[in-house]
Amino acid sequence: MKRDSRLSGVLHVLLHMAEADGPVTSEVLAVAMQTNAVVIRRIMAGLRDAGFVRSEKGHGGGWTFACDPEAVTLRDIYDALGKPSLLAMGNRTEAPGCLVEQAVNAALSDAFAQAEALLLGRLGEVTLAMLSADFHARMAARPGTTQDHGHEH
Repeated sequence: MKRDSRLSGVLHVLLHMAEADGPVTSEVLAVAMQTNAVVIRRIMAGLRDAGFVRSEKGHGGGWTFACDPEAVTLRDIYDALGKPSLLAMGNRTEAPGCLVEQAVNAALSDAFAQAEALLLGRLGEVTLAMLSADFHARMAARPGTTQDHGHEH
């Protein structure tokens, strides 16, 4: 099963934006993410609708933060992405007639719900500012880091 990496990708893009001196174009962000600018625009439009970023049109335009990174959590970004599925596992069937499978579903559903609650709680504890601070600590600890923010694509 293919993993949904949108949250990771969006956080990556947002940290690149945090390091920029001004608006960042979809094309520049697409290079950082190794994807198409259309994909970036679609994702960023959802973040704009949620109030996390804004777009500036015209020469010198692009995407900028519209929020306080200290106040925005990974959970906020996850919610803005439409709350994609957190777990790749699931029940074989949702409405089984077999009593054995009903028992299995009940146990697994409870475990899945607890795991999701734990993960969502943790996402709510981590802010964009905390990610940025971690990035800066890693960059400072890396010898010979260049102007590209120690980023390899």
